[in-house]
Amino acid sequence: MTARAVQPRQFPWYDYSRYSFSLALAAGEGVYVSGHTGSEFDPASKKMVIRGGMAEQCRTAYAKIGAILEGAGKSHGDVVRLVEYVRADGIAHYAEAAQVREEVFGAHRPAVNTVPVKALLRPDALIELEATAGPVGAETSFGAGLPVARESAGVVFLPTVEAVDAAGNIIGAGDVVAQTRAIFEKAGKMLAALGLGFDRVVKTLDYLTPAALETYRHTGRVRKKFLGPVYPCAAGILMPGLLHPEALIQYDFIATRDDPVAVNPGWDRYQKLTYSPGVRAGKLLFLSGQGALDPETQRMLYDGDVVAQAEYTYDNIIKVLRAAGGGPEHLAKTIEYVTPAALPRYREVATVRSKMLTEPYPASTGLICEALLRPEMLIEVDPFAVLE
Repeated sequence: MTARAVQPRQFPWYDYSRYSFSLALAAGEGVYVSGHTGSEFDPASKKMVIRGGMAEQCRTAYAKIGAILEGAGKSHGDVVRLVEYVRADGIAHYAEAAQVREEVFGAHRPAVNTVPVKALLRPDALIELEATAGPVGAETSFGAGLPVARESAGVVFLPTVEAVDAAGNIIGAGDVVAQTRAIFEKAGKMLAALGLGFDRVVKTLDYLTPAALETYRHTGRVRKKFLGPVYPCAAGILMPGLLHPEALIQYDFIATRDDPVAVNPGWDRYQKLTYSPGVRAGKLLFLSGQGALDPETQRMLYDGDVVAQAEYTYDNIIKVLRAAGGGPEHLAKTIEYVTPAALPRYREVATVRSKMLTEPYPASTGLICEALLRPEMLIEVDPFAVLE
């Protein structure tokens, strides 16, 4: 299997050749598209600009994604998962984004994960869209008007799962453990409708608010009850608010038809945790989010230096890749969550990527979060790889 950077026939929005990521990477049966906003280069001002409100920005981002997919021999109709990163103050206009999504996809419905973020790297951007395309498998509906799950080549993407009842009311108000339990109970019913159990979950992403942080560690009991025997990969990211105004936590789940196999470079700390450094399912390698945390001592390193933290983080990611029989050349996608304190030097992380990763560079999305689970952490990288 040889990954290739997707090069669209036409891409008039900006010159992408100078970046340390690919617009999209075609690897295995999938095409992994970087996050895209409504940004474009303005020749008059010689600057990147973003025009219009939510609807116009979405249309521009979808036009970019369409051009990229065409370069891979695909179209919007091949998208199996869509992640919408919405700026917190853009949630009020989210209905516009949903309307444009329906215009673009028509009767085809990908699984949709919607993540409110503190901000996007383009300050005027209200939304950033990230897509995964591949063989379009079964769609599973969970009720009229509700989001769907989508299967592609044995991978199952659930829509974002919230702790809300059928009327849209929050379950377990003020209690992050109760909300987590409600989320897992709902996800269990979704998986059962697909003929799967939690034993086939290979990745969880949870987004929580600062109000949840004090008792967040107790959600591990819920994970231990439902997950395993091979614990999935995971990442937990703090955001200022979530989809429901009373939500303390929301989850995204990925499962597979393949038997999951845990991958660990030999880090003992994971024996006490409810997630694995890596999980291999067929040729796909899911990885947990990594930061500059020493896996042996559990001590944070390089306090205040996002560049050094990024270098240490990518080195640990490569160690997990090596333990799975791969290397940096197998990275298909990365998501970089950065804190506001990291922004003054975040551009320098591109040099780290250029030095430590190999061409074709993976697709990548960069997002600004409220904070990370360790207060000294400036960057967390959530990777995904396709092995040979």
